[in-house]
Formats: sequence, structure tokens, C-alpha cells
Amino acid sequence: MTRTASWLLSVGMLLFVALLASRGLPAIFSSLKLAGWGLVLIALFHLLPLVLDAYAIRVLFVEIASSGRFWDSLLSRWIGESANSLMPGGQLGGPVLMARHLLSRGMPMRDAAAAITVSTTLQSIAQIAFALVGVAMLGAHSARTSSLIASGVLALQIGGFYLLQRRGLFSRLMRTLSRVSGKRDWSSLLIHAAAIDAAVVDTYGRSGAVAGSFLLSLIGWIVGTGEVYFILQLLQSPVSWGDAFILESLGQAIRGAAFAIPGALGVQEGGYLLLAPLTGLTSEVALALSLSKRAREVILGLPGLLYLHWSPGSGAVRK
Repeated sequence: MTRTASWLLSVGMLLFVALLASRGLPAIFSSLKLAGWGLVLIALFHLLPLVLDAYAIRVLFVEIASSGRFWDSLLSRWIGESANSLMPGGQLGGPVLMARHLLSRGMPMRDAAAAITVSTTLQSIAQIAFALVGVAMLGAHSARTSSLIASGVLALQIGGFYLLQRRGLFSRLMRTLSRVSGKRDWSSLLIHAAAIDAAVVDTYGRSGAVAGSFLLSLIGWIVGTGEVYFILQLLQSPVSWGDAFILESLGQAIRGAAFAIPGALGVQEGGYLLLAPLTGLTSEVALALSLSKRAREVILGLPGLLYLHWSPGSGAVRK
């Protein structure tokens, strides 16, 4: 883990602990206890948006009909989400591991990197659209302002990432590394990077596949609203579907804006505390909701990391 990652993880942990302690751990865990084994059912429900996200990756493959790549896409998405939730690399490590997994399953490097890069970007753009609908549904001015700021930060991040892709992101990275690494010969890697950049541009040029991936990602975000809705049913603090939509869309936008902090520790909890009064939830229930979502991440994420550890071609990951 780099020094920056360690520092961000420490900041997140401190914020996470401070927020829980400020609201009283007994009351929070008393609310969380109501969910019980129902959290396993929530984890199973989350497989639905996970499948939709896998299809969002699959439609970007050039010759998918006879390749049977859906399971590769699903396993890749599972690995990426597990890494994003539970590993110290924040939201940056997941896409790398997803592309590596597709590479280990026999997909050419240029296609694997292009599919994951483009699908990750489209999923983030769909998240912004999802958040803006939530903002439109929100009535309170102060929370609307905070949510718009989070959505704006997320939009700037994704917009910059997209522009870099169209201008040769991977080639630029390789050239930068070659300049700072001394005398090592980077010519072969520069060739691979240029091929990936060409594949990314080619993928964006297939408008039908791009539109399909975006729509599947957006549907996945919307379906994910059910997770909040059902968790709050388990916590005996039911809300309407509209309130669940606001909590999920804006909560995810706030979390996404803090992509560099591993698991958005503390940030997710702070976001739910901000949104709780707007949907009639107490702060204890809001934090219990956040912990329930983290429990789901552990239930699905730990097996995902174990699969990553032992799957063929992951030897580099185990080092």
C-alpha cells in the first residue's frame, strides 16, 4: 500500500469511528440487529444489479455471440466490486483487476482493457444521471446543494477521465513511466498501450453498444434502490420507494465523489446522516443502513477476493 493510500485509509477510518461514536454505538447496533439474517437476502438481491453490470460489460465486446463471455464478465464485475469495497486501493484497483481477470480468461489485452475502461466510464456517467434524478426529487435546499456539489465533483472526475481516454490515456501513461524509470526499454509496452488506446476509441465509436452499456448500467443503479428499500424494511423503518431512491442515488453520488478513500469509509456514513432527516429517518437508523450495506459488501466481497486469490492467472495478485 502506498503512503497516500495509507493516509487516506487512516482518514476514512477516523471519520468512520467518529461518526459512529458520536451517535452512540449501542443504539446503532440495536437498530442493525433488527436486520439479522435478512442481510443474507439483501446480498442475494444485490446479485441482480451485479448481473446487469456484467451485461453492461458484455455488450462492449466486439464478437460476443459465440464466445460465451457472460460468465467472464460476471466474475470480472464481482471481482472488481469486491476489490473496490474491501481493498485499500479505493475505486482505482477494481478496474485493473477486472481487466487482468479477463486477460487471464483468454481475452486479448487490448480488448480487455478497452471493455473495462469504457464500461467503467459509462457506469459512472449513468451514476451521475441517477444522482441528478435524485437531486430533482429532493426538496430541501441545503441537502440539494450538497448533493449537487458531490454530483459536480463526480462529473468533473469522469469528464476528465473520458477526455484523457480520447487523447491516448494509456500511451501517455507509458510515456510518463518511461521517462521516470531510467534506461529500461518500454518500446513493447508503448506498442501495447497504443493498441489499447485505439481499441478504446473504436469501442466509443460503436454507438449501439455504448448506448446499450449505458442503459444497462443506469437500470442497474435504479434496481439498486431496492437494496435500501428492503434494508429499511428489515430495520423496521420503512420508507417510500421515492425516499429510497433519494437515499440510494444521492448516497452513491457522495460515495463516488470520495473514490480515493478505500470503501469511502466515513464519507458514506456522513452522506446518509445528511440525507436521513429528509426521509424521516433517525441518525441511528441512517448509520445502521450504512453498516447494513457494508455487511452486504463483506458477504459478497470476501468470497470475491478469495476467488481472485485462487483463480488461474492471479498469481501476480497473490504476491
